[in-house]
Amino acid sequence: MESVEQAMLTTSPPINAIQEVDSQFSAVIYDLSQQVQGAMEDLLKMINEIEVQSAEVTQEMEKCKESALERRKAIEEEKECFQKAAFAVLDVLNSGECKQNEQYDL
Repeated sequence: MESVEQAMLTTSPPINAIQEVDSQFSAVIYDLSQQVQGAMEDLLKMINEIEVQSAEVTQEMEKCKESALERRKAIEEEKECFQKAAFAVLDVLNSGECKQNEQYDL
């Protein structure tokens, strides 16, 4: 039995070495968790900033849409005025032509 116990003692690492490795693993895991937490906080800040920017862009798009609709309405109104003026000119020209034709007929 002594030889088995001696073999186990000589092949197993000292307890201090195991504690040191355990301590190093704990430190690595702690550092890693701190880095992950920092990264998560940074991501949350970026997400919030994106949401704010997105809301601003959406608001600006709505303003542009309203402005475009107003411009379209104004252009449509101008178009109607020009069409009325063009028809009025055509009516004047047509009535003038009719008078000339009547003069030729006489």
